[in-house]
This record gives sequence, C-alpha cells and structure tokens, in this order.
Amino acid sequence: MQTHKTNGIVLRTVKYGETSIITSVYTELFGLQSYIVKGVRQSSKKSQGKANYFQPAAILQMEVYHNELKQLQFIKEFQWQTIYNNIFFNVVRNAVAVYVVELLQHSIKQPEANPELFYLTEETLLAIDNSEESIVANISLYFTLQLGSALGFLIHGNYSSANHILDLKEGLFISNTPSHNDYASDEIASTVSALLSINNIAELKNIQLNKTQRRQILQQLQTYMALHVEGFGQLKSLEVLQQIIS
Repeated sequence: MQTHKTNGIVLRTVKYGETSIITSVYTELFGLQSYIVKGVRQSSKKSQGKANYFQPAAILQMEVYHNELKQLQFIKEFQWQTIYNNIFFNVVRNAVAVYVVELLQHSIKQPEANPELFYLTEETLLAIDNSEESIVANISLYFTLQLGSALGFLIHGNYSSANHILDLKEGLFISNTPSHNDYASDEIASTVSALLSINNIAELKNIQLNKTQRRQILQQLQTYMALHVEGFGQLKSLEVLQQIIS
C-alpha cells in the first residue's frame, strides 16, 4: 500500500489493547483521521517514550498508510514537527492548547482535507507556546471565531451604536433584540466585533479584558458554535480553562 507524508495535530489518544493506541489526528493532507499506532506502550527500550508523541496538541511529521474506504488508518513513521517550549509544561498554556484541539475535534465531523484550517490551528498552537501572556489569554476567543469562519459560518457586519446586538443564531449584528434568547449585546458584542477585526494573533494584546469578561464571551461563543455545528456537545476543557485563565 502506498504511503504519504503529512503533518498532523494530535487531538485525542486512547489506549488500545495491551501495547498500542488509537489516536485522532487532524492532518494537513487528509483532514481528520484516526490511526492505530502499534507497540508504543511497550516497556522495551525501543518503544520507551513513544506514546508521549501523541499528547493532545502535539504537531507531528508522519508517514501514513491511507485507504479512503477504511475508518482506521496506520502510521508507519512519526517524529516531532514542533518541539514546544511551554505548552506541555505550563498549566495555563496547556489548558488553552487543549481547549483549541478539543474545540476542533467537536467541530469537525467529516474527514475532509482543509489545509487552511490546519495552518490556522498550527499557527494558533505556536502562538500559545511562544506569545506573551496577554496574547495567550485571548487566543481561545480568537480561535473560536476563526474556526467558525473557516467552517463557513462567519459572523457578518460590525458592532455600532445602531447595530449593538449580536444575533448568535443568524451570525449578524442587528439593531433590535431578536425574538429568541441566543444573542449578546453591548460590551460582549463590541468585543466580538473587535476580535473579528484583528488581522493577526499579535494584535490580541491590544484587547484588554478581565477574567469575568473573557468567561462571559467564551460562554457566548460556545452557544454560537453549538447553534451552527450539529451535535457539538460539551467541551470538557472549557471548565478548566474558565478557572485558570486570567
């Protein structure tokens, strides 16, 4: 069977059998894929530490077997594409990174290639690892909005004194309160508009928010994602992120 070289971002890994794992990876070439990786949990010297490659948020170089007719694929070879400085060791940065990969996992339902989304996620993880704390604190908000845009439900328009309400169901800034309860107004709507106007992650340092504001906005954005992604569900990482983000 032909092999392919692709980079991949690990989303989730579970034990399989006595010595193996099944890992969910968002790949550059094939989108979301599930792989069996044999023998990486063996206690032998050759296998020691190899399971650590498949921590959530790890970015790997892989050589994989790919069969479109199968739900489980196989990895032939793997190595680090990126060696993080902070994500695996810093509690706050790890919580943000785990949120990003879990959000991606809950939002992607089909194994379709989307290189732009892969690069967006990779760029976001690298920023979480290396950026100053004021940027890291806002990345979860930024990535949630960017992910929605990448998946086709971009929020349209801008906040203004006239259009001061964000209709989460319609993804639109409006002037009058909608008939349903899925909307945000005033300060939250204004901040979402500011986040949408950002051209690169470094500009996040210009958005000054406190912990309460971030929690409120992030909660509203969960509603936004749930309204537009069928079967979105609850993110386990959200509660941890809400507790530790400053």
